[in-house]
Amino acid sequence: MPRVVITGAGTINALGHDVASTYEAFAAGRCGIGPLDIPDGDRLSNRVAAQVRGWTATEHFDLRGLSLYDRMTQFALWSAKQAVAQSGLVFDEPLALRTGVILGTAGGGLGTIDDSYRAVYAEGKNRVHPLTVPRLMASAGVSHISMVYGLRGPAFAVSTACASSNHAMGLAFQMVRSGAAPVMLTGGAEAMLTFGGLKAWEGLRVMSTDECRPFSADRNGMIQGEGAAVFVFEAYEHAKARGADILAEVVGFSMCSDAHDIVMPSSDGAVRAMRGALEDAGLAPEQVGYINAHGTGTKANDANEAQAIRTVFGAEPPPVSSTKAAHGHIIGGTGAVEALACLMALCDGVIAPTLGYSQPDPLCPLDVVPNTARRARVEVAVSNAFAFGGLNAVLVLRRM
Repeated sequence: MPRVVITGAGTINALGHDVASTYEAFAAGRCGIGPLDIPDGDRLSNRVAAQVRGWTATEHFDLRGLSLYDRMTQFALWSAKQAVAQSGLVFDEPLALRTGVILGTAGGGLGTIDDSYRAVYAEGKNRVHPLTVPRLMASAGVSHISMVYGLRGPAFAVSTACASSNHAMGLAFQMVRSGAAPVMLTGGAEAMLTFGGLKAWEGLRVMSTDECRPFSADRNGMIQGEGAAVFVFEAYEHAKARGADILAEVVGFSMCSDAHDIVMPSSDGAVRAMRGALEDAGLAPEQVGYINAHGTGTKANDANEAQAIRTVFGAEPPPVSSTKAAHGHIIGGTGAVEALACLMALCDGVIAPTLGYSQPDPLCPLDVVPNTARRARVEVAVSNAFAFGGLNAVLVLRRM
């Protein structure tokens, strides 16, 4: 089977508008969480978020484009532009016919939905924008990326709550490895920081009102973020033949379901997903040098994941960190942004820290790289995503 490598990456998130600034923030231990600035935000109980700041859409898209692009789609397009530019790919006719796009998103065009509901319910309007449906579709980002680059291969969106990006990247990996496509653009995007969306999340009582503290004994919940990350997955021989710079190799993927509970995680599912990904990669647990945890900062999730990690990796697992304390929980887009932390560990030898950590928790006996980034030579990195509904997706990346 063809080997699969990453030849391009792009992002926008609360830490930065590109990969370089995101890496810099990870390495410096900077946090992108701050006061939330949205309409009706004063009516929320949770008024902090990892919001993308300094983003002026009109600097990147013309007015016609903006009439079609929800904030989620804008983030996806901007990230894809960076990734394609870094890859150096030119999508001529033969390549474009077989190249595809798979993105993960949980909320799709939630900003468009929120605006439309506000118009008809709160403002009493009888009409909404005529392009509301094309803007709110979960697949809108996929479609617009395919149109910008003329990509006519497999193209679709994946929606599996917080595991959406990892499922999308895993499916893209399998497509390239199977020979179905020589190149796939993949990752995830989310822009759910709306009044209606956050009100819904408040009802679950899993949100922190101050900061995210994954694996710390005093953790009190997750904090939402927004953003996107997109990668170019490419067959190794194709990349080698054109002299591409290779960032890392994608070597393993596994997905499974808990069939257990709609909100409470199962340690068994997490264990099976991690073991399956390592088996797919042909690697032993002791070969892994870094795990980017799902690590939401909620009591149940962190304890469950810590137990699963120790079951798979033994009493002394490799360093584990949750970068959600820096960029927030980007829901369907979070796995893609977290894959950047894995790339940084593999390419730059820097492990991003778990911010906000203050008190060890006996239920989470892990080396969580607390508060300060760490230099280390990492050959293999694992990225975990364990979503509501018991939907699990784990990726394994290897240094080239």
